[in-house]
Amino acid sequence: MESAEIRRFWKLLHGLAGTDDAQFLYGNDAAGRLRERNLRRYLELMDRIGPRMLLIGEAPGYRGHAVTGIPFMSVAQLRARPGLITGAPEGDGFEVPTDTPALSEASSTVVWRTVAVLRGPAPMFWPVYPNHPHEPGRPLTNRPPRTAEVTQGTPIALALMAAFRIRMIVAVGRKAQGALARNGVEAVPIRHPAQGGARTFAAQLARLDQEDGPYGSSPGSSGRAPGER
Repeated sequence: MESAEIRRFWKLLHGLAGTDDAQFLYGNDAAGRLRERNLRRYLELMDRIGPRMLLIGEAPGYRGHAVTGIPFMSVAQLRARPGLITGAPEGDGFEVPTDTPALSEASSTVVWRTVAVLRGPAPMFWPVYPNHPHEPGRPLTNRPPRTAEVTQGTPIALALMAAFRIRMIVAVGRKAQGALARNGVEAVPIRHPAQGGARTFAAQLARLDQEDGPYGSSPGSSGRAPGER
């Protein structure tokens, strides 16, 4: 996939600096290059299936996205046979890191279990802040992104929306919803699957899938991508 919009996405993403307590995931070290190859593969597969829904989360977790380079994917999802996106017997063609702090992440497991029963094509996932925020000196932890970090990350999410001409925006958690609202994007809010929210998340996403055909607009929510009327 190559377009002005996707080039803008990559330019913005590569321009997002890491900090002492927020790791940039797509650097020039071996792990960063692997994560970027996986993300490029993910976007290529999304381009093939034409997602109509974009689920915006908060930030990468150290057991999932921060390892694999792909939102809401842990090593367990990378290794899935058949592939969770393509259904291919040999998998989706992702590279599996050999040195990882964990093989699975609870949120990733819930998300893909829910996606498996939806009627439409798999939705796309992205965090409103794509660096991995963690406690100072403790990279194997997660912390909520700060307001300033969310402000930094939001243009990257908007560029991805534009690149894929997303039909419906869903905010996974209130922080993501608030960031989008401040940038003029109305998103349908649903519960984050973490911290006891798995059942509510699954029910809300399934309801969106059913209300107006696969990923149609839900009543009272425009779900518009930037620039739409």
